[in-house]
This record gives sequence, C-alpha cells and structure tokens, in this order.
Amino acid sequence: MPALASTGLQVYPLCLGGNVFGWTADEAASFAVLDRYLAAGGNFLDSADVYSSWAPGNEGGESEAIIGRWIADRGVREEVVIATKVGTHGGAGLGDLKPDTIARACDASLQRLGTERIDLYYAHRDDEDVPLQESLGAFDALVRAGKIAHVGVSNVSAARLREMIAVTQQEGYAPITALQPKYNLLDRAEFEGELQALCVEHGIACVPFYGVAMGFLTGKYRRDSVAQDIGSPRAKGAIKVYGSQERAWRTLDVLNEIATAHEVAPAAVALAWLAAQDAVVAPIASARNVEQLEDLLAMADLQLTDDELAALSAVSAQ
Repeated sequence: MPALASTGLQVYPLCLGGNVFGWTADEAASFAVLDRYLAAGGNFLDSADVYSSWAPGNEGGESEAIIGRWIADRGVREEVVIATKVGTHGGAGLGDLKPDTIARACDASLQRLGTERIDLYYAHRDDEDVPLQESLGAFDALVRAGKIAHVGVSNVSAARLREMIAVTQQEGYAPITALQPKYNLLDRAEFEGELQALCVEHGIACVPFYGVAMGFLTGKYRRDSVAQDIGSPRAKGAIKVYGSQERAWRTLDVLNEIATAHEVAPAAVALAWLAAQDAVVAPIASARNVEQLEDLLAMADLQLTDDELAALSAVSAQ
C-alpha cells in the first residue's frame, strides 16, 4: 500500500467515498459495500459531517454514523484509516472554521464514528473570514489532544495553501499532510500546476474527489443517450456539467478503448490514470452497491502503459 505522504499511514490506492451512505445507499447496502471493500484489502474511508444532509429527511452525519456502526459491528477500527471533514455543515451551525466550530464538530464526528481518534481531519473548504492562525491553531489543538492524528485541507487555492503552510511552520502547528481537490481527467486545471507543485515540494498527499467526474467517466453515458434516465440522482448533474463538452466525449472514447484492452471498467482506467499523477496517493470514488464497487476495485492492480497514460493526458488536455 502507498504511504499517505508524511503521515506514515499505509492506505489502499482507492479511497472509498462515504458521500452515498445514507443517501443512495441505505445502511444495508452501505454495509455490503464496506464489507467488500475491506475484503479486497481496502482500508481508507472518507466522509464528512455534512454527508448526507441533502437527502430528504436527513440532517447530516448519516454517513459517519453508518461507518461508525459498521466499524463497531465488525470490530475493525484498527484495520481502517478514517478521514472526515468539517466546515460546510451550515444546517447544524457548523458551516465555518471558527475554533469553537472545529472543536464541536470534531466531538460530534467522533461520537458518530464511535472512535476516540480521527486519522485525517480536513477543513472541508476555505474560510477567509477566520484568521488562519485561529483555524489552523484549532486543528493543532485537536492533534495535541489526541482527537485527530493528521490535518488536511480541501477546496483551497494554491495561494491559500502556500499561506497555510507558512502559518503552520511559523506557529509550530501540526503540518498539513493531505489535500483533497477536485481532480479527474476532465477537471485538471484546478490541481495541475502550482497546487500539484506545492504538494510535491512539501510532501502533501493528494486525495482527489470526483475521481470519475460525477460518474461521467464510468462509461455508462453515450452521446446518443444523454437524455435517458440511467437511475442515478447524480446523472443529470454529470450530463449538465460534461455532456456539452466535445473534449469529454473524446476522452470517454479513449477511456473505453483502453478499458476494453485491459478487460476492466472505464472507471478503473480513469482512477488508475489519476493514481499515476504526481503527488496523488489515493483517488476517492464512491459506490452505492457492490456491483459498482467491483468496477472501481480493479484500479488497484491496473498498470497502464506509458503510451496509455500519455493518450489519456493528451485527449483530456484543456
């Protein structure tokens, strides 16, 4: 397993996203996915306190609670690396990065997860209204208290990440060890360049979300059937974002060709391309059932050739 940068944590090359738990995957389906992931050797789970507040009847925290009950039922706390996030759960009054918010949110996540320690705790988004000395100081206090092991950030610009790194160094705070950006074959501009260079320079692990572009890179979409209902609440969103881009369809064509040659699903190829990029340790992808997960798991053993990686990079270039 690759190491999660300077943390020393050994993680599976596919991080299992928990955004669907309590949403499109009920508890039974979530347990089945988690069981299969663990059986395949997976150990890296990603959630957030805001998951899955958008589903009817939910308040947020459902994903963490499901993961917590699964861990307790299976007795596997020491076999998994738990990552979760704070800073966007406005419905619970936890939609900022004030020190009190971070402290309260962490305690609530720990309770739902049924654990005394979160292995990787992310600031879910940037909050420029709170001085970095305060927000990063709050994360450092959690590390010192043993409530979290490592600090990560998500959805930040290169300029802000550079500033965050400087503050942790100047104040002697716990370092930023992971970055969770939106990054996939069709969304490359945000990460590639200065953000990626910063990760390489400072040993920060990139754990990208939207690894299969909201499902667009799973291969289930076709040019002549974009209006069809394919049974996923995210389908309309994926088509709205990517369906009008000719580059997206050309990328999908190449992705399908390579997937056919390796006898794997296109999603596995898309994730394997991500895993081969500098600083990327484990792309995040979610599955609402075991069948979807099987397609994703193939990425762990998939070795793309230099020519295949180059072809995907070229066709998806913006």
